[in-house]
Parts: sequence; C-alpha cells; structure tokens
Amino acid sequence: MNRELEYMFVQSARVWIPDAEEVWKSAELTKDYKNDDASLQLMLEDGTTIDHKLDPKTKNLPYLRNPDILVGENDLTALSYLHEPAVLHNLKVRFIDSKLIYTYCGIVLVAINPYETLPIYGTDIINAYSGQNMGDMDPHIFAVAEEAYKQMARDERNQSIIVSGESGAGKTVSAKYAMRYFATVSGSASEANVEEKVLASNPIMEAIGNAKTTRNDNSSRFGKYIEIGFDNRYRIIGANMRTYLLEKSRVVFQADEERNYHIFYQLCASANQPEFKNLRLSTANDFLYTRQGRSPVIEGVDDAKELRTTRHAFTLLGINESYQIGLFQVLAAILHLGNVEIKDRDSDSSLIAPNNRHLTAFCELVGVTYQDMSQWLCHRKLKTATETYIKPLPRLQATNARDALSKHIYAKLFNWIVEHVNKALVTNIKQHSFIGVLDIYGFETFEINSFEQFCINYANEKLQQQFNMHVFKLEQEEYMKEQIPWTLIDFYDNQPCINLIEAKMGILDLLDEECKMPKGSDDSWAQKLYNTHLKTCSLFEKPRMSNRAFIIQHFADKVEYQCEGFLEKNKDTVNEEQIHVLKASKFNLLVELFQDEEKATTPTGQVPGTGGRTRLSIKPDKGRDTSSKEHKKTVGCQFRNSLQMLMETLNATTPHYVRCIKPNDFKLAFSFDPKRAVQQLRACGVLETIRISAAGFPSRWTYQEFFSRYRVLMKQKDVLPDKKLTCKNVLEKLVQDQDKYQFGKTKIFFRAGQVAYLEKLRADKLRAACIRIQKTIRCWLARKKYLRQRSAAITIQRFTRGYQARCLAKFMRRTQAATIIQKYQRMCVERKRFRQKQAAALAMQTILRAYMARQKYQALLREHKAVIIQKHVRGWLARCWYKHCLEAIVYLQCCIRRMRAKRELKKLKIEARSVEHFKKLNKGMENKIMQLQRKIDEQNKDNRVISERLVSLESSYASESERMRGELGRLRGVEEDAKNKANQVSSLLEELEKLRKELSVTQQEKKTIEDWAQKYRDEMEKMVSELKDQNGLLKKEKDDLNRMIQEQSQQMTEKMTRAIAQETQQLETDLNEERSRYQNLLTEHLRLEEKYDDLKEELAQSKNVSKPGHRRTDSTHSSNESEYTYNSEYAELEDGSRVGEDVTRGMDTSLTLKLQKRVTELEQEKQSLRNELENKEEQFQRARARDDAQFRKARGAELEYESLKRQELESENKKLRHDLAEMRQSLLGGTAASAGAPGSPAYKVLLDQLNASCEELEVRKEEVLILRSQLVSQKEAMHHKDEKETMTEPSVFAQDVNKLKDADELKQAYVGLKDTNRLLEQQLQTQRRTHDSEVESLRGELQNVKEENNRQQQLLAQNLQLPPEARIEASLQHEITRLTNENLELLADDPTASREARVIILRRMVDLMEQLEKQDRTIRKLKKQLKVYSKRIGEMGAGHTEGQTSPGQMVEEPIHPVNIPRREKDFQGMLEYKKEDEMKLVKNLILELKPRGVAVNLIPGLPAYILFMCLRHSDYVNDDQKVRTLLTSTINSIKKILKKRGDDFETVSFWLANTCRFLHCLKQYSGDEVFMKHNTSRQNEHCLSNFDLAEYRQVISDLAIQIYQQLVKCMENILQPMIVSGMLEHETIQGVSGVKPTGLRKRTSSIADEGTYTLDSILRQLSAFHSTMCQHGTDPELIKQVVKQLFYIIGAVTLNNLLLRKDMCSWSKGMQIRYNVSQLEEWLRDKGLMNCGAKETLEPLIQAAQLLQVKKKTDEDAEAICSMCHALTTAQIVKVLNLYTPVNEFEERVSVSFIRTIQTRLRDRCESPQLLMDTKMIYPVTFPFNPSSLALETIQIPTSLNLSFLTRV
Repeated sequence: MNRELEYMFVQSARVWIPDAEEVWKSAELTKDYKNDDASLQLMLEDGTTIDHKLDPKTKNLPYLRNPDILVGENDLTALSYLHEPAVLHNLKVRFIDSKLIYTYCGIVLVAINPYETLPIYGTDIINAYSGQNMGDMDPHIFAVAEEAYKQMARDERNQSIIVSGESGAGKTVSAKYAMRYFATVSGSASEANVEEKVLASNPIMEAIGNAKTTRNDNSSRFGKYIEIGFDNRYRIIGANMRTYLLEKSRVVFQADEERNYHIFYQLCASANQPEFKNLRLSTANDFLYTRQGRSPVIEGVDDAKELRTTRHAFTLLGINESYQIGLFQVLAAILHLGNVEIKDRDSDSSLIAPNNRHLTAFCELVGVTYQDMSQWLCHRKLKTATETYIKPLPRLQATNARDALSKHIYAKLFNWIVEHVNKALVTNIKQHSFIGVLDIYGFETFEINSFEQFCINYANEKLQQQFNMHVFKLEQEEYMKEQIPWTLIDFYDNQPCINLIEAKMGILDLLDEECKMPKGSDDSWAQKLYNTHLKTCSLFEKPRMSNRAFIIQHFADKVEYQCEGFLEKNKDTVNEEQIHVLKASKFNLLVELFQDEEKATTPTGQVPGTGGRTRLSIKPDKGRDTSSKEHKKTVGCQFRNSLQMLMETLNATTPHYVRCIKPNDFKLAFSFDPKRAVQQLRACGVLETIRISAAGFPSRWTYQEFFSRYRVLMKQKDVLPDKKLTCKNVLEKLVQDQDKYQFGKTKIFFRAGQVAYLEKLRADKLRAACIRIQKTIRCWLARKKYLRQRSAAITIQRFTRGYQARCLAKFMRRTQAATIIQKYQRMCVERKRFRQKQAAALAMQTILRAYMARQKYQALLREHKAVIIQKHVRGWLARCWYKHCLEAIVYLQCCIRRMRAKRELKKLKIEARSVEHFKKLNKGMENKIMQLQRKIDEQNKDNRVISERLVSLESSYASESERMRGELGRLRGVEEDAKNKANQVSSLLEELEKLRKELSVTQQEKKTIEDWAQKYRDEMEKMVSELKDQNGLLKKEKDDLNRMIQEQSQQMTEKMTRAIAQETQQLETDLNEERSRYQNLLTEHLRLEEKYDDLKEELAQSKNVSKPGHRRTDSTHSSNESEYTYNSEYAELEDGSRVGEDVTRGMDTSLTLKLQKRVTELEQEKQSLRNELENKEEQFQRARARDDAQFRKARGAELEYESLKRQELESENKKLRHDLAEMRQSLLGGTAASAGAPGSPAYKVLLDQLNASCEELEVRKEEVLILRSQLVSQKEAMHHKDEKETMTEPSVFAQDVNKLKDADELKQAYVGLKDTNRLLEQQLQTQRRTHDSEVESLRGELQNVKEENNRQQQLLAQNLQLPPEARIEASLQHEITRLTNENLELLADDPTASREARVIILRRMVDLMEQLEKQDRTIRKLKKQLKVYSKRIGEMGAGHTEGQTSPGQMVEEPIHPVNIPRREKDFQGMLEYKKEDEMKLVKNLILELKPRGVAVNLIPGLPAYILFMCLRHSDYVNDDQKVRTLLTSTINSIKKILKKRGDDFETVSFWLANTCRFLHCLKQYSGDEVFMKHNTSRQNEHCLSNFDLAEYRQVISDLAIQIYQQLVKCMENILQPMIVSGMLEHETIQGVSGVKPTGLRKRTSSIADEGTYTLDSILRQLSAFHSTMCQHGTDPELIKQVVKQLFYIIGAVTLNNLLLRKDMCSWSKGMQIRYNVSQLEEWLRDKGLMNCGAKETLEPLIQAAQLLQVKKKTDEDAEAICSMCHALTTAQIVKVLNLYTPVNEFEERVSVSFIRTIQTRLRDRCESPQLLMDTKMIYPVTFPFNPSSLALETIQIPTSLNLSFLTRV
C-alpha cells in the first residue's frame, strides 16, 4: 500500500483539496510525497503555491483526481476514484462543457435541470432508445423508462420509477417524459387512446397542483404516484393516480415572488371570454389570494393559452363543458371569498358589511344564501353535553375560518378532479402489470421549517431507507452471481430516525396525543418532545435559544423545526356550520363535492385503505357522535398510513431511481453552483450510493476487456491461450495486495483507485514506449537529416566552387569585354561628339553661309537690277557711240589694210621668185605635215570623244534648249513686263517700302501665329495623348464591362441554371413528399385494414363461429350469367371432333369465318400501315424543314421502300382475296364427297397457296437486297454531304472578309484565313486519305462480294437439298446473319454514318421478321387446314376409321416431323380455366406456393405470367365477372399470404417481384401506345381487347407499395440488431480503439465476442438480400431503391447511436466508421449499384466520422468543419463536438470556446432543429415500366404447381 501511495503521490500528481467557495479545488503536487512528510507542496490551477498541512493523527492524504480520460464518464461508478469531489467534477464537466444533463450513478439516474428547453425528448429520441439496453446508450430518462418497460415484460414483475428532488429540480418534467415514453412505445390496447388520456392528465394536474415558487416556475405542490396499467401484450390499458400532501396553505397565502396555483391565474387571464362573464372575474391583482406574492405573471407563459390547453385536456378525459364551467365557478367563488372583508365589531366579535359584493358573488356562484354564509363566517357553534352555544369570533379567528373554508373547498375540488381523472383512465380490461411513476418532493430545509417540511422529510427518510436496501441488495446479488467472497459493507441505516418519527411515543404519536387534549398547544407538545427524546435519542436535539423548536438529524442534514402551527395543521379543522351551509347549496357540483361528508371518517370522504390517496384535512364524522374524537384521524396519521401503503407498493415492485438536481437558485441556464449541488447530492443519496460502491469493488471488467486494455502491460511470454489465466497471472504481478481485486466467473472486480493505478501503469508504459519510439525515430530522422545535410553541404560546396570558378571566368571575360566595350564606347562617344560638333559647325556654317548667301543674293539682286537698268541705258549710249566709232574705225582699217596688203603683196611677189625661199618653205611644210598628221590623229581621238560627248550634250542640250526656250519666253515676257513697268519703278519703290513695313508686321503676326500654332500643337499633342490615355482607359473599361457582362451573363446563366435546378429539385422534393404522403396513407390504410380484420376475427371468436369457411367474399362469388366461350383455331384443331354435326356445313362455316377474320385483319393492317405511312411522311416533312440536305436521300429511300411495301401489301391483299374467292367457289361448287379428295379443286387451291407462300419468301430475299442497295446509296449521300460542307466553308470565309472594315478585323481575318487554309489543307489531306481508304475498302468489299457470291451459290445448292420449311428457315437465318455482319462492318468503318442506316436496317429486319413470321403462321395454318380437310375427306369418301390416314398425309409425313417442336408457337399465350377452379388456382399459385422452389427452379415472375394469361383469356371471352373475381381473389390472396408470412423476407420479396411483374404485364398488354412501343408485333397481338384495367392497375400499384414497405420493414427488422454492433461496436481494424473502464451500467464492448454481429455479418446479409431479389426477378430499378433505403437505415441508425453514445465519439471510432463505410461502398461497387443513390444516404455518417477525426482547435479548423459538414445539422455537429471523448491521454478534448465558434458560424443555417435522423422514413417508391421480352406463348407450366386444370389456348 505504501509503495502504491508513493507511486501515486508523486510530482505532477493532481489532488482535490477542500475549498470554502468551490467546495473542492484542484491542485498539483510540486514535490514527491514521503511517508514522514507533514505537509504537501501543492500548486493550484491559477498558479498559486500552497503548503497543505496533513492531519498529524490520521495522516489522511487528499483525494486523488481521476485521469483525464475518465472525466466526463456516463456512469459515476466507472470512475476509478469514487469520492465526492470526483462525482461533483464529473457532473460539472458533463453539464457545463458537454451540455449533458443526465448521468448514471450505478442504478440511479442523476438529472440536472438545465433551465432551458433541449431537443432531446422528441419521438425520434424515443424510437432511438426503444429496445436498447440501458448501458448501450447515453444516460437519459428514456433509458430508465425503457429498462422498466423491458424488465416488466421480461421478468413479469411490476416496476416503479421514483423521481425525487428539490422544488425546481425538474421532478415533474422527468415524470412527464417517462409517461410520454410509455405512451409512445407501448400504444394502447383499445381504441380509447388511453395513452393520450394519460398524457392529458399532466396539464390538468399542473394547473390545479403546480405553482410558481422562488425556486421553480412550475413547482409541484403535491406528491403523486401514477400507476400505468398494461395488458398481457404490454399495451397501456389505463392508469390510476394517488396524490400526497397537497399544500393547501398556498391557496390563501403566498410568499414574495411566488404565486397561487396556476388555475387561478389562467381564469383571471381569460376573464374576458363570453362563457366567463358570469364569474365576475377581473385581473389577478384584484384578488387577495392571487396578489400576495406580487408576481402574477411568469415570463414566457401565456395563462390564457394554458387554460385552453387545460380545457382541452378536460374534454379529452370526458369532463364535459358544463362540469368545466362548474369547476371554474367553484374556483372563482374561492377568489371572491378571499376578498370578503371582515371587520371588528368589538374585541370579541366581528361582522361583514351588508351587501358585500364579493360575498354576494360567492353566494351566487355556489348557490347559498347570503345571510347564512355571513352569519357562520363570523360565528361558530359550541356543543356541550347538555346544550349548544353560538359564539362570535374575533376578526382574526373569523379571517382564519374564512381561509380554512377556502382551503377545504379547494382540497375537495382537487380530490374530485383526481377522482374523475382516475375514472377516465380506468378501463374494463384486466390489468396484467403496471409501472408506477412516483413524483414526490425531495428533502427540504428552509429558514423556517414547519409541519409540511416535517412530513416531506419523513417521507424522504422512508424512501432513502428503501433505496439503501435496494442498492445493498443489488451489490450482494452481483457478488453472489460472480462468486465473490461477500463481506458485510457498513452503510448508513436511517431506521433510528424513522423510529424517532413514527414509532410508539415518537414525534407523530405525541403530536396526535396532544391534538386529543382539550387544551393542547404547541408549547406543551414541545415540552413532551424534550422530555421524551432529548436524553434518549442522539438524533433529537433542542436549540439553545428556543423552547418552541426541535432539531432532527436526518440522513441528509440537520433540520430545525418550529413547533408553531403543528397542532393546527395536524387537526386541519373547519367550521362545521359552514360545511352545512355549503351542503344546502343549490349548485349540484358543490353538493357533489361534499356528498361523502355524511359517511366519511377521513377528511376526504374515503377510507385511506381503499382509495389510496392522501387526504389532507380532518372533519368530524356526522354519521357518528361528534364527541367521539378519538376515532378521527389526524393529517399526520393519514400521511403515515398512506406512506406505509406506498412503501409496500414500492417494495412489491422493482424500483428505478431518478434524482433531480437543481444546479443553481437563480434559474440560470447551464449554470452550476457546486455548493447547492453537493447539498442535493448528499440529500438524495447519490453519494451514499458512491460510498456503498466504493466500499466494495466498484470497478468491474470482463476478462476480454481487461486483456484488450492492458495487453501493453503484458510480455509475450505472459500471454496464454486462456485469457482468464493470463489476466490472473498478470494482475498478480502488477498488484501485490490481493485484497485490491477479486476474480469472478466472468469479471475482475477492483477496489476503488486500482483502475487509476493500472491506468497510470499503462500510461507510463505507453509513455515509455512512445519515448523509445520517439527516440528511435528522432535518431533516424536526425541521422537522415545529417546525411541529407552532409550530402547537401558537399553538393553545395561542389556547386559553389563551380559557381565561383564560373564567376571568375565570367569576371575575366567581362573585364576583357568591358575593356573592348570601353574602347569602342569611348570611340563611339568621341566619334559621336565629333560628329555632333561637325554637325553643329556645318549647321552653323550652313546657316551663316545661307545668311551670307541670302544677303549677297539680295545685294546681287539689287545690283543686277541696277546693272540691268544701267545696261540698258549705257547700252543705248554705247551703241550710239559704238556705231559712230565703228564706222570711223572700219573706214580707217580699210585704208590701213589696203595699204598693208599692197605692201605684203609686193614682198610676196619678190620672195616667190627666189629658190631658197622655196626650199625653206618646203622644209617647213614637211614638219608641218608631220605635225598636222599627229594632230589629225589626236583630233580624231578627240573627235570621237567629243562626238560621244556631243551626243550626250545634244540630248541634254535639246532638253536644256527647250528649257532655255521656255525660260527665254518667260524672260521675254518679264522683259516686256519690265519695259511696261519701267515707268512704275518709283511707285513700286514706294509700294516696296509699304510692303516692307507690311512684311515686318506680317512677320510679327506670323511669329505670333507660329507661337500660337506651336502652343496649339503642344496643346493638341497633349490633348491627343490625353485622348489616347482616355481611349486606353475606355478600352480597358470596355474590356472590363465586356468581361463583367460576360461574367454577369455567366452568373445569370448559372443562377438560372441553379434556379431551374432548385426548382426541379423542389418539384422532385414535392413529388417525393406527395408520394411519401400517399404511401403513408396507404400504410395507414393497411394498418386500419389489419385492425379491422383483427376486430372481425375477435368478433368471430367471441361469437364462436363454428363454420368460418361459409363466409363468402368477393373472390368466391359466382356469376349466374351465361358464359360465352370462344375456341380459337388452335384449340379447335387440338380438341376432338364434334360427333353428330353436319361436317360439311361446319367446315364451310368455320373456314369462312376464319378467312373473313383473316381478311379483316389484313384490312386493318393495311389501314394501320397507311396511317403509319402518313405519319412518317409528316415527320419527314418536319425533319426536312429542319435539315433538308441531311435527310433528303435517306428519306427518298425510305419513301421508295414504303411505296414498295404498300404495293406489295396491296398485291398480297388482292391475291388473298382472289384466293378466298377461288376457295369459296371450289368449296361451294363441288360435292361433299369430292371436296377433300387429293385431286379436287380445293386441294389444288391449298397447294397453290402453299407454293405462293414459298414464292413470297423469294420476294423477301429480293427486298433484303433492295435494303442493301439503299444502304450503299445512303452512305454515298452522306459522303457527298460532307464534301459539300467542306467546299462551302472557304466561300463563307471570303464573304466574311469582304465585310471587314477595320485593320484589326482585317488582321484577325487574315489570321483566320491562314487557319482556314491550314484547315483546308488538313481536310484535303484527310479527304485524300479517305479516298485512298475508300478505294481500299471498295476493293475489299468487291472481294467480299465475290466471296459472298460463292457462299450464296453454295448455300443455294445446300438449300435445294433441304425440305421447304427447313429451306425457308435456313435462308432467313443466313440473311439475318449476313445483314448483321454488314451492319457491324459498317459500324466499324464509319460509326456516324452508319447510325441511321443501322436503324433503318434494323427496322426493315424487324418488318421482315414480322412478315415472315406471319407467312410462316399462314403456311402452318393452311397445312393444318389441309390435314383436316384431307382427314375429313378421307372419312367421308373412303369410309375409313379414325386410325387410318389418307394418302396425302402419307406423302407429307417425312416433312412434318421438322415442325413438331414448333407447335408451342401456335398458342396465343392464354390459359383457360373453369369458374369453379378459380379458388384452386389462387390456392395453388399463391397461398400454398413455396417461393424458394419457384425462384430457383423456374423462370422469374412465373406466377405473375400465369395469372395474366388467365386474365387474358377472361378478357378474350369478354367475361367481366370472371376478370373482376380473378383480380379481386389475386389481390386478397396476396394480402392474406403477406399477413400470414409477412416476417419472411423471401415471401415478401417473391410477391413484390411478382406483383410488379403482374403490374408491368397489365401495362405492357393494355393497348396504350405508351407501353406498346417496346413490344414485338406478336406481343401487341396479345393486348387486352375488351376491358380497360387502369383502375385495377392503380390498386395493384398500391398493393405493390404496401408490399415494398413491408419488405423494407422486414429487412429493417433483420438488419436492426446488426447495425450498431457491426458499424460501431465491432472493432473492424484491430488495435485502433481502446476499451475504457465501464460502470455498473454495462456498455457493449467493442471486442467481438461469440455471437456478436460484425461488419461482415451486415455485408453477408445485404448480399443475401440482393441475391434473393435477383433470383425472384425483381426489377433492377426497384432493387436500387431497396438498397438505397437499406443504406439510409444503416446510416441513420448508426448516426443516431453515435449521437447518443458518448463512448463512441472518439478519433479511433471515426476511423473505424470510415473504414466500415468504405466497405459498404465497395459492396455497392461490386454489385454495380454505385449510381442508385445509396452512397449519398451515408453522407451524414461519413461527415460525422470526418468530424471526429479532423483537427478541432483554431478558427481555420472551425471554418473547415462548417464547410465540410453540410449534410449534418447544427445540433448534430455541436452534439458530436460535445460528446467527443479522448480514449487515450494523448488526445485532447474540444474546448468550449471552439464549440461556441462553430455555433456562431452556423447560426445563419436554415435547418430543422431535430437532432436525430428519422429512421422510420421510407423513400417514396416508384415502379418504372419494365416490359418483358418473354413471349407468353412460350411459357411452360411445371407440373409441380398442380395447375393441370389450366388449358393452354
């Protein structure tokens, strides 16, 4: 023990220490405890460090805190440390943090009043707790009620639920909910709705017995015990109510902030109602009895509305309107009586003023005289032995007498109402058992305690004694059951306190004795108590400062009682004369209230032993001598007797305890006051239960649970195959003290604290293991990190060094490059600078030179003009002088030249005569000649150059000359102008001066204008830039607007889409709701039918009907009408011949009728084909309007085929008419003897028709070839269309290009054109490849055609060797095979192009098959007719017997065996039965049919097909009575078999499948076009022809709905026990979840024991359901709906249990649930049912599992949870978060602030406040039409069905 203490009281261990404010406060050890320590070093939760001193004598250590994983347990006994602070803390955590008001404490349910309406009492919660074990669900009042109900049914023992607690703790509400549970779960055994009456008694009793107090707004001021009676089927049959100790004093007095009984305020609030005008009421403040508390209104309560509820309850309980008004009259009279004012006449007498309006109102309301009542209110009569005196009363005594009368009247009224309520709840059915609900006051102690508190505490002493004994008994039974050594547990026995009160010479005995004394008083009684008990009883004490009070030590606390008023309240006296006046009343109800006074010895007029109710006042017995007072029973005596009777009742039942706790005195919602809670826990016995449990072995584990939980403490060698031995060995090693545990048969029992010790060992082991794992993993991670860092460092170094080298090389390259760049840059800069300077110099030079040139030009111009003037002047003068000089010079020259010439001539003549001169001249000539020769050569060269230059100059000269001529002309014009204007030089000079001035002005203006223009240009540029910016902004805005418009349009589209989707969803929801309502009504109708049948059976049994079989129903009714029978041609051929008829006439008539019928059918077919042709032409016109190019050729081919078909049918019709005419002529023309001979005309005609049929087969082959050619043409047309579309695309682009105006559009068009060209190139290449592939395909097709031709030739050769019938069949089969292969080849080549062609081919093939089938039938028909004719001709002509055959038949015999197996096709799919065989049909086919054999061995839906074939025949013969009786018998028989075997899944599934198939058959063969479009032509021939069975279809559909609901119910009953165990409790993933300690309320373990269900059990059961339904032929869509419903039930039940089980809300359980859901989804995937909607039904469960696993700390987590859990309601999310419980110490709880954040975020959700899912909800079922492809004529009826009386037709 010391070792364990040292191990537990270590540093960081948490303990509880006493505290004055919080009762107990948590602290943590800061230092390990040693044995010799005198104190503990503790640190409080707020960080304060204290030194906790230990008692040096006891050395008692403080209480240890439980581990965190045990905090918040459902059962307080599951706590390892069982003591007061642990209990208080656990309740506080559950109440404040988790918002859970219920907690188990062993066998006690502790209920804390939340002072807030909680959504945990609905019908869904009741259904969730129904049938569950008490420990399987979270604590709840419904769990206690279910346990009581279950034990009553199981143990055949009466039960009782004892609800106790302080005023305001919620006793009445708890009792009311318990009764509501019984009423809901059990129902009533009669049609009187007893459960509603039981619940209706609550508002009545609350109105007359409840009132507002300072502690409770609806406090019960009386005790009541309601016995709810049940029959042998445990259905409510009635109830009985007993009441105890009504607080009558409240009628006349209320303390501050309190009210009188509710009924008075309800009447005052409804005083303005017309029916209450006579009561003369007003507001509550106008009456003394309702205004003393000064609180007439309760917040949130409408008294007028409550009165309406009370009156409705009165009506429901059979108290009619007149009685109700009478009750209200009495209550109003009490209010008026309280307002009667009594005045002093003198000191010893009093009086009432005359005509007191309140007394007048009282007298009128109760029907008494004013004088008598006023007389006896102020006087009383005293009787002695000799005479009688009338004594006046003082005002105070008169007022007390008035109040006593008011209390007495109210008590009478209360008892009368209780009596009538009991009468309404009593039935004449024998009561088998009952459950009692005791709603009684808890232990009370106030500042002033009087007689009422004494009686209440006395009753609680008795109940506590019974409670202690029951708890002790249960503990003893548990130990004995487990064979644990029993040690007597010392528990508190309050028998001494009970003896002090009720024993002889006890307090009550002395009180009664004092009441009998003539001059007895409270003081004398107190002295007797002191003298008797003060020294003899330790439980009795006397207060120090008072002689009129006493103290009793009760089990809960010491209570001081004031003796004042004890005697008066115990006597409960009323003035007898006042009672006489009331008895003489004219008011019948008041007389009825007091009519039992004459014969009663008790105040209530009934002997306590017989009535069972507590009577509250004592009156003298008028039937006896009034002086015999010793026979009167006081209130105390009555209460003691009633209490004794109650205890006997409780001891005879199995009790269940509910202790209601009031958390605070201020009625604050979810506010917990530890002081008040501890007081009540001590008073109600909860802590005593904990003490008793802690004294023994409170913690109990099964061996499997212990092994699973503490497997971590075991070594591998300790684990043995025997779990029990393993646990023993391990536990002996872990716990040394053998007294700390005991081994039972199935459990291990631990002392208090041992589980915490084991948990600490487990946590330490896990922590050590975690540390080792962390160490290893951290080492591995660190090494991995180091290696990664080392590798990274090496890599970084390598890359860094490489990078540095690259950087160096790069730097060097950059340096060199920079040098070069600098060189060239500087060169460029210098060159640029030079060029700038050069350009600047050139610019300056240019400007300067230009300026100088302009100046020089101006000067030259002036000089030129002056020179011109001078030239002309000087020229004229020079010319004049020149002419004169020239003439003189010429004359002089002539003279001089003549003279010189004469002289030269003379010389020359002389020289010429000399030879030397000649020689000299000759020599010079030679030199000159040579020079001239050279010169000539040079000149020739120059001449050539010059000539070339001359040519160029000539050309330039020509142009220049032209220019010069023009210039010359201009100059001449100028010269002329100059000559003309020479005279105007002066004027021009003046004008020139003016012009210069104007020029200067103009230049200034020009400069101004240029400045303005420059400014304007700048402004314009600025404006243009601004406009560009604005344009950019506008473009951006435009883009934004376009984008916004697109977004808005997209949003609008999405919004419209969502709106449409929502509207569609809403419509679907409304439709489903309407279907659901309709199907619920069907369910209710079925329930009423079943109840009606049960009542009929009970009535039949009560009347002892000996021959029930003689009852006639609709199905057994027979018709007296003549039955019209029709024998078809096939039946006629198979039946025997009619003997004695005129064969020839019969043959002719029947043949004529048949042929006429055939002609009529052909005419109808022809007309229908024409109508079809017209309809198709109209459809073709509409289709051509939509897309004429697409369907032109295809429709042309179709029209061509239709015309061919029409022509063919017309020709066929004509041919048949011609054949008919020939046959008629041949039959009527010949004699009877020769009509059927082989060589007769009729015989030849039939042979010709047979040959014609063979020829028609050849025509069909040609038609197939036509179809093939049309298919090829359609393919070519589609290729042509594709090419046409391809070629037209460029022209469209060209037209679009012509429309483009803007450059951007042109650019886009250019890009588009490029894309188009690219597309065209691709299309061209595609077409080229397509052309190549088509060529190849055509080559392959040509080869196939050749091969097909060869095969056809071979087939033709083979067919020629076969018989005709086999030849036809083989040809047809070959043609179908060929077309199918071609269709597949076409589909493989071009799927798009082949779609329409394939549809056309299939249509043609169907038509061909139909026509060939008709021809085949016609051929067989004619052959059979031929055989008949041959047979009859042989009989008539040759006179042979029936056994001989004709030669014609002998010839045909080798051919006929081929057709023998095909005779089944000759039937029309009908079954004929006789009227008297109908019951046999129903019996063999429905009532006695075994589904298993039919489902396995025969085709699905066989009974449905057989019934429909019988129905078809009844319709065929036009027998409406037979149709009606068959349908009625079928429906009633199905209902009967379902009622008889409704719990058998196979039966219900089988008949659901057959009912649906029968419904589909009625639709398929109804003749409606909607249902006929899936039929074959043969099936359309089988349609009903005479009756419209639409109404019967609706009836059968309703029957199918009922069967579906019964199937769902049956499957739910099978699955229900598996769901919780398989989905929640079973540990699918082993080792994930741990088992927590459990309390006395045993919970189902998650360990899979033998016999428990697992997830595999659910999956196997689902597979069994699915396979059975598939075997029965259930529609696939219906199977999907069934699976969806089953998955909804699984999800709803699992989620509901999760929401009601705190132990299941953990992280590991969330993982288990998600795994289980994944397994269900895998099952859906395997069965191909993923799209049936079943997965969506599991979404709430999936989100709940995710909610258990997600992180729950930050606001981001809250946002994620809100977005994730969209399928869960706010209440469900908050509930899961509140219930979340860590399984291990490593998990964290959800904080209250986080839950508040979730609630705030989910506040705007619009959803139902319902917590649980409705498990009874059934999705509306639909039966989609599912036609059958099975031909009715092919159905065979097995002999095992015993339906040999049916004849196939």
